[in-house]
Amino acid sequence: MIPRPELAQVRQKPIITKEQKENYLTQLEQKLIDLKRQLVSMASTVEEMVANSMKSLIDRDPTFAEEVIATHEASVNRMEMENEDTIINIMALHQPEASDLRTLAMAIKINNDLERIGDHGVNIAQAALYLIPRPAVKPLVDLPRMSALVTTMLKDCLDAFARSDAQLARGVCARDSAVDELKNSIRQELIRHMALDTASIERSLQLLLIALNLERIADLATNIAEDVVYIVSGEDIKHGAGQQQSDAQPCQP
Repeated sequence: MIPRPELAQVRQKPIITKEQKENYLTQLEQKLIDLKRQLVSMASTVEEMVANSMKSLIDRDPTFAEEVIATHEASVNRMEMENEDTIINIMALHQPEASDLRTLAMAIKINNDLERIGDHGVNIAQAALYLIPRPAVKPLVDLPRMSALVTTMLKDCLDAFARSDAQLARGVCARDSAVDELKNSIRQELIRHMALDTASIERSLQLLLIALNLERIADLATNIAEDVVYIVSGEDIKHGAGQQQSDAQPCQP
């Protein structure tokens, strides 16, 4: 075979200097930091959506719920697409490995979970707008308690992500069962109200819908907390994974 120097030149791997490699890693680190900031900004918006939707219901003031639907929903959808594009570009340009790849994989999931939390916030806002002009079914007691617990879970899981705090993230999971108990209590009470007063059925169903959306937000907050633990420590605690010869909850601190 006749040697072809031009092919050998093409096939030869480019020599990357130490300075170029360090610069490459610095660029990747900066992009990961920027991505984290984007996700934290999105998280702040969805947290505000949930809080404002419940504030409208409790204060019987439609202003906050209307803002959630008119402004925040589109903003969260836009941020989700921007974050997804950022993640894909980082993967394509930098081909990250090990912990950086793990961070990006979890960032995709967190981005999706945040968008879904925003959707649940919109659902609550819509239910609030239905209920505000109508007579109250009953004094709101358990629903505000449930909302406060869910809002705290959401805030803590997002703070854990922002600070890479695995211990705080683990603490979120232990509260999920309390949310389920409140939801079940609300459901049973509303069933009794509907049985006694059929005219309250539609309003009671809207209250139940709010409770179900709050429960789903708590589930998604737990998902994010589990992802934070994986990003920080590499430990998979989903579905009891990593639980070794112990009856303790895998996600408890």
